[in-house]
Amino acid sequence: MVMPKDNEPKINLLDVIDKMHREKNIPKEVIFEGIEEAVRNAVKKHFETDKKHAEEVEDDIVVTIDRDSGEIQAKKGEETIKPDLLGRIAAQSAKQSMIQKIREAECNAVYDEAYQQKGDLVQGTVQRFEGGAAIVTIGKTEAILPKSEQIPGQAHHVNERVKAVILDVRKVGHRVKIILSRTHGDFVRRLFEDEIPEIADRTIEIKAVAREAGYRTKIAVSSIDLKVDCVGACVGVRGSRIKNIVDELGGERIDIVRWNDSLQVMIPNALQPAQIEEVFLYPRLGRAIVLVKEDQLSLAIGRRGQNVRLASKLVGWDIEIMTHEELNEGIERAVVWFGRIPGVADEHVEAFIEEGFLSFDDLTFLEPAQLAELAAITEEQAEEWIIFAEEAAATVEKEAAEQRAQEALEPPPAPKPPPLTGAAALFPPDEGQPAEEPKPTVESVFGPDVIATEPPPSAADVLGESPPATSVTKEPEPPAEG
Repeated sequence: MVMPKDNEPKINLLDVIDKMHREKNIPKEVIFEGIEEAVRNAVKKHFETDKKHAEEVEDDIVVTIDRDSGEIQAKKGEETIKPDLLGRIAAQSAKQSMIQKIREAECNAVYDEAYQQKGDLVQGTVQRFEGGAAIVTIGKTEAILPKSEQIPGQAHHVNERVKAVILDVRKVGHRVKIILSRTHGDFVRRLFEDEIPEIADRTIEIKAVAREAGYRTKIAVSSIDLKVDCVGACVGVRGSRIKNIVDELGGERIDIVRWNDSLQVMIPNALQPAQIEEVFLYPRLGRAIVLVKEDQLSLAIGRRGQNVRLASKLVGWDIEIMTHEELNEGIERAVVWFGRIPGVADEHVEAFIEEGFLSFDDLTFLEPAQLAELAAITEEQAEEWIIFAEEAAATVEKEAAEQRAQEALEPPPAPKPPPLTGAAALFPPDEGQPAEEPKPTVESVFGPDVIATEPPPSAADVLGESPPATSVTKEPEPPAEG
């Protein structure tokens, strides 16, 4: 290092370290260690240039900085090295080494701070866009809001204030990559915590969140205070609290569900607003079969299966919605299928159905030991049954795929014509002919040989109640004798 000239002001090392500590959020000890290593490298560079045996003397080099006075002491063995003896090359090497160490320390400080905030709600300003991803400034750090983590249907613009949760924090070289998300379920969770004081002070607890961003969210809540209605507190007076959250989500529908530890109660709550008839639980498969009436089937399933899909995520069980007729048909089909397994008995089929197995696919989820325990058979026989079930399931799936393909090739049925009214209903057109026919003439009905003196046909003749006359030249029948 080169000492400053007499007319240059001396730089106080402690002031520089303190300023870097405040601006860069780097611990002072890390800065001291970085400077010590930089000076050590400078001394090594000096002796490597002069004597070419730096490796031999590297262990003898000791550099320390007094933490109170900021004085730098460098020694090689017992020899004290003065900074002005190192030269500009060594000083430049020390400078580069110190800059690198400070950048590494700054990167680590940013990473540690962001990692501690992982999953927290943050607010920043959109600075620019790069390939659909929004670059958001959070304090002094830039974060990325990818296109895949933006709510479908929402468009952001530069200088817009946005809220998001920190989804992930990664190190990329000497930079920290902070990934934001507005589609994750934790984003809704943090919005509720930010908007509803009872959730912030833990009076109301969010038990589970299931979300399809931009469309619908189900959130299960419970209250530790019996006097506090968890659902009502989240909705607010005339929906004032939930409205702010819905506005932030761009109009996304939110279902607030009352949590219950009993699945017999929780599953119907999760499937609201559909009315549930009965719930059958099958823990071995993690499946629940829910029975509903025919008029509640579409409501329970939801648009494109959204309601039952979110309810399944909320409770952590696979939910199947059926009517009573569909369940009976499924059981009858399962009895026939399971009866084809070699060596299976009626009691085995009954045990399978009682455990919720309704197809060959269900059996393939079991291990041989589990199936052997369930059916009271050997593991070898259980393994044979599972192999048979896998082959049969593939066959059934292949047949179903062929049937779907065949149905896709068949032309759709022709649309039915609108019902006829008035006179058209009494005299419908022939099938396959246009509805409006030319009005019939006498010649078209009775042929060109009819004479003009023939009286017009009656309605009975046209409807076919009596055969019409074919010619006026027909001889009259003689009267019956006597």
